[in-house]
Amino acid sequence: MTDSYWQNRRCWLIGASTGIGAATAQALHAAGAKVALTARKREQLEQVLPAGAGQLILPADVQDASTLQAAHAEILRQWQGIDVLLYLAGAYTPARAWELDLQRAEEILDVNYRGALRSLAVALPGWQERGGGQIVLVSSIAALRGLPQSLYYGPSKAALTHLAEVLRLDLEPRGFRVQVVHPGFVATPLTAQNSFAMPHLMTPEAAAQALLQGMRSKRFAIQFPRAFTWRFSILRCLPYNWYFPLLRRATGL
Repeated sequence: MTDSYWQNRRCWLIGASTGIGAATAQALHAAGAKVALTARKREQLEQVLPAGAGQLILPADVQDASTLQAAHAEILRQWQGIDVLLYLAGAYTPARAWELDLQRAEEILDVNYRGALRSLAVALPGWQERGGGQIVLVSSIAALRGLPQSLYYGPSKAALTHLAEVLRLDLEPRGFRVQVVHPGFVATPLTAQNSFAMPHLMTPEAAAQALLQGMRSKRFAIQFPRAFTWRFSILRCLPYNWYFPLLRRATGL
């Protein structure tokens, strides 16, 4: 069903081939937005939305700035600009501290955080000259406090949340809306690696609808599902001498 808010809004989704990214691309397209899909593999993107009226398939690798530049140039050629930049790219491997693999840690940091920097470096300069827009960085509830098995993922997402806070301070006066997303557990190829119970597990489609609703609001932090994420908001405020023993008891780890 089309939505007047999204009608013809030019949205660049980076990390749109699976999970929340794919579901959000489909939801935005159904709402009437123009959707540019970016991820590494064209064939996966074409399974999300085939190239056609109102959508662009633009393969690129967030670890390669030149491919992002090429994708952005094609958007400008066809649409003359973007209204929304939505960074959804993510990598995850569960690990404990004694399993530290430096190469994997650097790879995950590169996708989850540096990839967002590369995307912003491509989009922001000309975008500021043309006026404001909307920047949405998909972080994680794991960004809010240290969690077991989140050796690589949590710190990279915490950096992304911090980046969003800085962008909000700097860019809001210049006409940009900056938001950060802290999803709980969503059934994706990433969370399929988890061996533990995931409370309030959402489908990607439900997560996409919650994301679109949050993007329409003026809230800085978009968090879902609320029944789960509000607990982390409380945990975030606890002193460390309460937090660590409470989390160990709760997780058994």
